[in-house]
Amino acid sequence: MSAPAAPRIFISYAHDTAAEHYRQVGTFATFLRARIGLDVRLDQWDDASRLDWSAWAIRNILAADFVLVVASPNYKRRADGEAPFDEGRGSQFEARIMRDALTRDLERETSRILPVVLPGASVEDIPSFLTPYSTTHFRISEFTDDCVAGLLSAITGRSQNERPVRGIWRGATDSAAGPVLATELPWREKSADITAGTARIDGISYEHSVVFRTAGPTSGAWAFAEIDLGGSYAHFTAVAGVLDDAEDAAFQTGLFCVRLDGEIRHLDHSAFGSPRHTELDVTGIRRLRLEIRRPAAGVSPAGPAAAATRPAALAWGNPTLR
Repeated sequence: MSAPAAPRIFISYAHDTAAEHYRQVGTFATFLRARIGLDVRLDQWDDASRLDWSAWAIRNILAADFVLVVASPNYKRRADGEAPFDEGRGSQFEARIMRDALTRDLERETSRILPVVLPGASVEDIPSFLTPYSTTHFRISEFTDDCVAGLLSAITGRSQNERPVRGIWRGATDSAAGPVLATELPWREKSADITAGTARIDGISYEHSVVFRTAGPTSGAWAFAEIDLGGSYAHFTAVAGVLDDAEDAAFQTGLFCVRLDGEIRHLDHSAFGSPRHTELDVTGIRRLRLEIRRPAAGVSPAGPAAAATRPAALAWGNPTLR
């Protein structure tokens, strides 16, 4: 599978009187582009020819997946309308575009326009239209992976703290409400390489799993187990991932699909060390089909062509119904 495109980032900041702020923004942008791999756009890198900078700003703000607003006292004054009309025209213009975008679609633009506080700055320097105290802002104390982790969570949509699978509500009074493992229910049919057994995923052992393991090459076709629910359950949970003892675990990925009564209701991707948690409403569903495959092409130590000939070691960990 080809790698997804890097998010496009536009950095909006004030050309303050202090040259250090200009250099600091350049260093931050370089770190995000060279170290993190984001597709960063910065005016400092586009000054090789004569430009209409207002058109440049409009084009980049509207095309960006995310806009990072670098807080500073001058940016705040200009964005809040407290500066003379001829001071910092660029930051005043960019702030006006963003205010308009927030007015047009508040929820979307709140997630897209991200206020950033660099070393030496304060939350007090964030423009008022970005509501610094009632919405999230991102403090970057150093230009390191750890210090930008929160910002990257907002960009990728993946929390640093993954939500755990919800357990069984212990206040239930109905004895029939207890969990049932999918490996204990009748299987209508299954692929030859699918078994019920123990799966160790990211250091955790799941004793009752649907395991897809091949001793030799895999074609990349879907393997599956179809389980009879009989319309008796309401909730499904499972953990999907690469087995810890996979032959080429660090290079293996898997695709995981759930069909309910023949209809695809969930499709996800997992890599080694990154298991995926699945929860689905299965009220009234009679047939649960758990599908797994290792893509026929991908990254492996021997190169993309060899990935199609490597064995699969994937599993649905402890698929549970209740």
